[in-house]
Amino acid sequence: MELTLSTPALLFPAISLLLLAYTNRFIALAALIRELHERYRETGEGNLRSQIKNLGRRLKLVKYMQAAGVASLFLCVFCMFLLFAGQLTSAKYLFGTSLLLMMLSLAMSVREIQISVDALNLQLNDLQ
Repeated sequence: MELTLSTPALLFPAISLLLLAYTNRFIALAALIRELHERYRETGEGNLRSQIKNLGRRLKLVKYMQAAGVASLFLCVFCMFLLFAGQLTSAKYLFGTSLLLMMLSLAMSVREIQISVDALNLQLNDLQ
């Protein structure tokens, strides 16, 4: 496999968009947690506490997703530096690691979506 400077650079737009999406999820979850926490303090409703706990799990996953995405981007940049320095073998391993981190980030994203859908299904079942 031939690895040039442009190969890791191809991931920049994808990683940037992923990080933007993850940040938007983080902001939405944080706002929802704050809102539910305030409502819980006012009413003491037990259902709100379990919802907040679920949102906390999702928030933690988003944090790990962001960390894996940032690490992937960092390794892409470092890979480009190694290519520039003529260290092709090291750059290939680093690029492979970067791809693995991106896959890990995406897998965690799928898990976070599953948790979100499960929580919504519980609420829908509660209405029936």
